[in-house]
Amino acid sequence: MSSKQGGKLKPLKQPKSDKKEYDETDMANMQKKKEEEKALKELRAKASQKGSFGGAGLKKSGKK
Repeated sequence: MSSKQGGKLKPLKQPKSDKKEYDETDMANMQKKKEEEKALKELRAKASQKGSFGGAGLKKSGKK
């Protein structure tokens, strides 16, 4: 009744999936998504160069 199997069980390997066939609408959607990601990346790069927005963050009073 006692088994010699100890430790963590390894998960069974999944069979490799075949390459999917994409039709024209899928390809168009993938292309559109890539373009949106590229535009977003460019905007992030631009925003990081400029610094903070507005410049009206914490204002210090002249009193001490």
